[in-house]
Amino acid sequence: MEDSVKRRLLGLSVIVISAVVLFPLFMTGDGYRERHLESRIPQAPAMPDVVSFEPQTKLLPDTSEYAPVQKVPEEVIVMVEKKPEKKAVIQEKRPVVSTSKDKPQLDEQNVPVAWTLQLASFKDESNARALRKQLVEAGHKVYTRKNANLFKVYVGPDMKRQRLEKLKEALQSDFGLDGIIFRFTTQ
Repeated sequence: MEDSVKRRLLGLSVIVISAVVLFPLFMTGDGYRERHLESRIPQAPAMPDVVSFEPQTKLLPDTSEYAPVQKVPEEVIVMVEKKPEKKAVIQEKRPVVSTSKDKPQLDEQNVPVAWTLQLASFKDESNARALRKQLVEAGHKVYTRKNANLFKVYVGPDMKRQRLEKLKEALQSDFGLDGIIFRFTTQ
């Protein structure tokens, strides 16, 4: 080996040996001081004394003997017989709903077909809100949708297209709005 390599190895070994010897002398932990904080937690309260007591209630009287059953007067029996007649009258006043006429139509995917009436399209959302507010105050089911840059105002949906056609005529006379009837979708 060359002299320069030998000197470098000798110097490195001296540095390592001196570090091993001096490291524990300087790193004894004498400079470390643990912080002691005062505890601000109050002392636990004293536990209350356990009080035992005996109930002061009296025993109920013996009820093994039951009171004799009284006969019901005939007037009460007559009143009970009259009540079913009132129920029959109430049932006659109920409207008869036929399920054959009110069945919703289903499309090819077995989804009920519903219709909605588009009344207006606005570029400004505040105009759509104002019209929606007027229609809601008039008692209509109204919703709006944003489509690209337009805010569209719809009335409905309804399962019967005929009802929406009548509503379209009523809105034309009341508000001067001529709408278009579309198939209702959730998108």
